[in-house]
Amino acid sequence: MSYKIYLVEDDHNLNLVLTTYLKKEGWKVSSFLTGKEAKMAINNPPDLWILDIMLPDIDGYQLIKEIKLTSPNVPVIFISARDADIDRVLGLELGSDDYLAKPFLPRELVIRTKNLLDRVYGTNWEVLEIFPYTIEEKPRRVRLKDSVIDLTSKEFDLLLYFAKNQGIALSREQILQVIWGIDYFGTDRVVDDLVRRLRKKMPELRIETIYGYGYRMIENEK
Repeated sequence: MSYKIYLVEDDHNLNLVLTTYLKKEGWKVSSFLTGKEAKMAINNPPDLWILDIMLPDIDGYQLIKEIKLTSPNVPVIFISARDADIDRVLGLELGSDDYLAKPFLPRELVIRTKNLLDRVYGTNWEVLEIFPYTIEEKPRRVRLKDSVIDLTSKEFDLLLYFAKNQGIALSREQILQVIWGIDYFGTDRVVDDLVRRLRKKMPELRIETIYGYGYRMIENEK
């Protein structure tokens, strides 16, 4: 689906880069360099806002307050270069759905945006083939030939995340925030434990360890 996205980022170069990445996903992107420009578009709401907190005029906190008055159910992703813990907590209190601290890879923003859009608006459910496994997304079921593999909820979430991002290096922090949520403050060792359990139950998966960073799933050859 071609979702409409509003991006508010005052750094001209970063705004251009992020807009380019988002448009590659087939989304209709309108970008703004100031809070005042964005404020004028509030009455014509998008499907999702991406807001920089630090803007030269109206900051992201004020913008999200006005956005929520008009469109309380429209999801918002905050981005910021300031103190991550403070901005994350304040953003959640004001109604943001996700938070991304600068610097970040543009691809990470795309992944976060996809996940949030799918969570809020739903998506076309897929059957994914990761040879020799079949992943049925809607019933949350994994098959190996005629048998069903018993996975916990988080094991299935991790498998689906890997399957939809094959060939992409995923950091432990990315995995934590997607699987456990942005408010998780525990150790990232839970990621390693979850990957270990998934490998044990599905030994034919090609999940590479990227030491000091995270993991990457490589497509299996039939």
